Amino acid sequence: MRRLLLALPFALLPLAVAHANEHKHAHAHEHAEHAEHGSLSAHEHGVAQLNVVLDGTTLELQLESPAMNLVGFEHAANSAADKAKVAAARSQLEQPLTLFGIASGDCTVSTQELESPLFEGAAHDEHAHDEHHADAGDSEHSEIHAHYQLDCKKPGELKQLNLGELFKRFPATEKIQVQLIAPSGQQGLKLTPAQPTLNF
Repeated sequence: MRRLLLALPFALLPLAVAHANEHKHAHAHEHAEHAEHGSLSAHEHGVAQLNVVLDGTTLELQLESPAMNLVGFEHAANSAADKAKVAAARSQLEQPLTLFGIASGDCTVSTQELESPLFEGAAHDEHAHDEHHADAGDSEHSEIHAHYQLDCKKPGELKQLNLGELFKRFPATEKIQVQLIAPSGQQGLKLTPAQPTLNF
């Protein structure tokens, strides 16, 4: 039940951002169409989205990024070199405490889910492989989604996240659009390699 409640803000965030995008880019019909369809923004290389919710002792993080930012390509990983890049990115994404600079709050990862057509292809799932090609159509836009739920025994000590390590390990990521919901309220902000910290 708690997970369902925490999912609600994530469901509402794209609508809020879409509404803001419509006002901001009324002249850009193409972008407005993307926003109306519930996408946080158009697929843009170098840019990722991060949703952060701190509710009691639970910290939820949801990262959405074009695959280009994390592995350097978006096509199916057919060569050994490409498969190695996908495996390396997945290995990095399996370390959220390091990637998000969570050093305080006594937090441990309770669940994590990593999703991408690139990961499915690596698992030789024929159905997912065929589905990916059907979904891709004319575009080769692959994305990587990472969802983490952490249990923090001392949430009051959790004052900030530092994404410096994420920017360092994935240098093609130039900007992360963040939506934060915490006891202090809701805020939206932009993180960059020069300004990688998020304060609760």
